[in-house]
Amino acid sequence: MTLERSRAAVTATLVCGALDILSAFVFAGIRGTTPVQVLRTVASGPFGAGMRDTGLAGAAIGLLTHFAIMAVMVAVFVHAASRIAAIRVRPMLAGTGYGLLLYGVMYWIVVPLRWGNFPRLAPWPIGTALFAHIVCVGIPMALITLRYLRADDRR
Repeated sequence: MTLERSRAAVTATLVCGALDILSAFVFAGIRGTTPVQVLRTVASGPFGAGMRDTGLAGAAIGLLTHFAIMAVMVAVFVHAASRIAAIRVRPMLAGTGYGLLLYGVMYWIVVPLRWGNFPRLAPWPIGTALFAHIVCVGIPMALITLRYLRADDRR
């Protein structure tokens, strides 16, 4: 991985990770759920339901887990964008498409496999999840990646 790709990956992970978790805090807050509860729920994915009963340590583990997952999502996108010219030509479309793909994977594969339930088919939960995956993750990821890959191409 070139220096510019590494910079793209780190920057996109931090920016998209922050935007995504902040959107989760806002949407969960509307329902009366605290940021600490959100983060402990994230931690419960890989570490079990007992994480939901932990304090700030569980929230810290949830935050680290969230950014680790985001780093994997970003690494896949940066790798694809460095190899597929169409992604670099149409970053908004690519980011929207990748956001939709991530939504599909997370809500229709990961969540059902981990917790045994499918997402609610109601407008609010679907709309907020799509907003987060497209506007807070996919599009910024594509734009950040494109910026660094173009700098790499100029060298």
